Amino acid sequence: MPRSALLSSSVLTRNVLTRTALVRLLLGWGSFVALIALAPLLEGELPTPVLWLLLAVIVAVIAVCAFGVVTEAEHLSHRLGDPYGTLVLTLSIAAIEVILIAAVMLGPGEHQTIARDSVMALSMIIMNLVVGVALIAGGLRHPGLRANRDGVSAYLAMLIVLLSIAFAFPAFLGDDGAYGPAAAIGMIVLVVLLYAFFLQRQTGAQKTDFQEAGARSDAGAAPSRPAVRAVLAAHRGELVARTLLLLALGLPIVLLSHDMATLLDAGLDRLGAPVALSGVLIAMIVFLPETITTVRAALGGEMQRVSNLCHGALVSTAGLTIPAVLTIGLLTGESVLLAESPVNLLLLGLTLALTMATFSARRVTPVHGATHVMLFAVYGLSVFA
Repeated sequence: MPRSALLSSSVLTRNVLTRTALVRLLLGWGSFVALIALAPLLEGELPTPVLWLLLAVIVAVIAVCAFGVVTEAEHLSHRLGDPYGTLVLTLSIAAIEVILIAAVMLGPGEHQTIARDSVMALSMIIMNLVVGVALIAGGLRHPGLRANRDGVSAYLAMLIVLLSIAFAFPAFLGDDGAYGPAAAIGMIVLVVLLYAFFLQRQTGAQKTDFQEAGARSDAGAAPSRPAVRAVLAAHRGELVARTLLLLALGLPIVLLSHDMATLLDAGLDRLGAPVALSGVLIAMIVFLPETITTVRAALGGEMQRVSNLCHGALVSTAGLTIPAVLTIGLLTGESVLLAESPVNLLLLGLTLALTMATFSARRVTPVHGATHVMLFAVYGLSVFA
């Protein structure tokens, strides 16, 4: 191999496999190996302090690995540009969410409502808490913030349909709030087709709808930047390396999620906590890294990126979670309870209406953000009511 190629490879390795990335890898895989080694000692009913300590450690490791996944997805995002880059980020978050929900569903105990509770919690966290904080932070620094209305409108159209399929229709098309086998198969096919069509439009003919509102020229064209194929050809080595690192950081999340689900189930049972709290905890773990990215985007005045990160992540989560949990239910014969309570349906409807009012405004202000945070506080009270 030529000396220049070796030097280039060495620089690439140092840029991708940073000290932080190596620490995250060692922590994730080391924790998994440690759990295997300690498995005989952890059998049976653990003392409550030990259970919570072990659960806290596993959750912390999963969060660290999730930060690593998001970090690598952010690097890919900056290299690829919108909407492709943000799509990598949102799909990464959605994949982690689906993995954790599936782990709980397939774990011990009764978890018929975990998918419903997790997606509902994520909806409230993303559309109210994260968006609200971002709008307050960004609005105080940039008084003239506005998003691309076409992009937000497309996201809202998807969310209205997907969240209705998830939370409202099961009460009418199923038994006791769960889809029957025939309805479940039909919904899986419809959701997959709709989400695939949305992705095709988002990365194709409608991609400028998901770019910043001021990013188009007077002629309506997007500003010139290298085409995706050109970026792939010029930075193939870096993109491959970061993708592999992203997968290497994501696998420990998959491997540790089963233990987390088992311990979380036992811990909440001992506390007598509301069943929905497990869904809230999963949603918080999943979207914590993305929250920081969203607030940074708002502080930078990138309001459409805020919408892409938040609304795009929720569209991806619903588009992937609904087919995944229904498929798991069909394969295992377990009933997947999706129908929401009237209170949560009201909160969800208010959230969608408030989102429409906020992002259709000529400029987004901190007052809009405060109303979103207020609605999340009401949701938080309803969980413990």
